[in-house]
Amino acid sequence: MKVVVGITGSSGAVYALDFLKKCEADKFLIVSSWGKVLLHDELNMSEKDLKPYVKKTFSDDDLTAPMASGSNFFDAFVILPASTSTLGKIASGIGDTLITRTAQVCLKERYKLIICVRETPMSTLSLEQCAKLSSYGAVIMPISSPLYFVPKTVDEYVSAFTNKVMGQLGIRSAKGWRAKEFE
Repeated sequence: MKVVVGITGSSGAVYALDFLKKCEADKFLIVSSWGKVLLHDELNMSEKDLKPYVKKTFSDDDLTAPMASGSNFFDAFVILPASTSTLGKIASGIGDTLITRTAQVCLKERYKLIICVRETPMSTLSLEQCAKLSSYGAVIMPISSPLYFVPKTVDEYVSAFTNKVMGQLGIRSAKGWRAKEFE
């Protein structure tokens, strides 16, 4: 499986790091300029610190990268975390960065697009943009971890959400609510 991962400047770098560590697919990373600030501010990390978890990293201003063309297949694009600014650009058809262009490729080629929005409260405009993108086939996943298994640590809380993202990719890594009753 080939998964492109985008990190933007919305709070939630810990979710991106957990996903990159756990997802066993071939991962190709794009980090926006504000995503770089986010990594530094929230995790005291740089984009280079993520290299062990990805096959290759591409610059967000490189619109010649392979994923900017629909002639290059990939299985999914996960934007984690996704800022509402990125959401708005994608919903408006703006592909001025590699992250937004890759999302446009997903929409036109019908590749899986998972947008993990980390914003609360959300404006009516952002909610409308989420609904619009959902109607086009994107999966909108507000970063909200399930609590039914009663996480005891922040790591468990974060992992619960990233497990849900991997489930959207068809990678089941955790059992769901009351799973024992369903066996």
